[in-house]
Amino acid sequence: MNQLTAEFGGARRVGTGVGPVLEKFSGVRRIAVLRGGGLGDLMYALPAVSALAAAYPEAEITLLGTPIHQEVLAVTDSPVTGVEVLPYAVGVRPGEEDPAAVEAFFRRMAGLDLDLAVQLHGGGRYSNPFLLQLGARHTVGTRTPDAAHLERSVPYLYYQHEPLRALEVAGFAGAYPCDLEARLAPAGQKADNLPSDDGASAPLVVIHPGATDPRRRWPASRFADLARACAAEGFRVDVVGDRSEQSLAEDIVAGAGSSGVRSVAGSLDMEQLVVLLSSASVVVGNDSGPRHLAQALGVPTVGIYWAGNIINAGALGRSLHRLHASWVTVCPVCGIDVTQVGWTAPRCPHDESLVAGIPVEGVLDDVRSLAATGGTGWQA
Repeated sequence: MNQLTAEFGGARRVGTGVGPVLEKFSGVRRIAVLRGGGLGDLMYALPAVSALAAAYPEAEITLLGTPIHQEVLAVTDSPVTGVEVLPYAVGVRPGEEDPAAVEAFFRRMAGLDLDLAVQLHGGGRYSNPFLLQLGARHTVGTRTPDAAHLERSVPYLYYQHEPLRALEVAGFAGAYPCDLEARLAPAGQKADNLPSDDGASAPLVVIHPGATDPRRRWPASRFADLARACAAEGFRVDVVGDRSEQSLAEDIVAGAGSSGVRSVAGSLDMEQLVVLLSSASVVVGNDSGPRHLAQALGVPTVGIYWAGNIINAGALGRSLHRLHASWVTVCPVCGIDVTQVGWTAPRCPHDESLVAGIPVEGVLDDVRSLAATGGTGWQA
């Protein structure tokens, strides 16, 4: 690879393909990476964590994340050394803030004597001041024009692929990319404690019909039609989700009307979910955490996406992953431009699906195609 060197903000830079890679910091032994949110948010951050681990092999890397991040990393092999659960704080972790809990968190962080703190949590309006309170010797992260300055900052513009955005930040910390997507492996779990299934010898299709934003959800009737068709072709179909998605999963099972389709929504812990996804031939879902987790586990996936979300979160490869895009750009109810997001325009109050027009036939074709590849997981 040709390397172009120049001076950048007083630090030497080398061109690599995901923005410049600046000079490494010296004496880095303890790194904190700030990334809150859900399962998908963790998957976005992991390639950057892998890059930091390779750049600073003697360093311990602590993820400042959420309980679900802690659950996932406890049952998988990853480059993260440990997880500190974020306190409830505006713009960092939604919930009722407890000043005593926030103060205790920063006392613990001060005890780590951090050398480097990396912010991968949005544009920095709230997360940059939070990061600066950690007291690290060096700070790197994204920044909108109204956010606090860090020692090295990458401009934050909403439409950028999230793992690549995180890798660009890691580059500003002196880290070259190792992977462009998250890679996880189950940490020795077995399927013994999964809910029993009499058809366990048949290939498994896992469906996750939920998404944090209702507008990203394919209608339950579409998932039901897909599940029915998969069952008719000899697949087992498991519908997954958390407790809040149990009713949605049950509607899909009822709509499918097949003994080959069942719901395990709300009944799996994280270890069981990882094992189930790892054993699937194909995982089908909206732009949501379980689909991202399946991708990280090396399992083939079919994703239902609104076009804007593909830019930020779509799988990069097509040998294991297929995307079906909705090109709707206005709210079906009020006509507001839904491509304007974040601080550029207010979100309208309507939750109607933006992906309802994606047909079942193409999704089913991709399930057939990917299932025929015959393997799941990075070791397959």
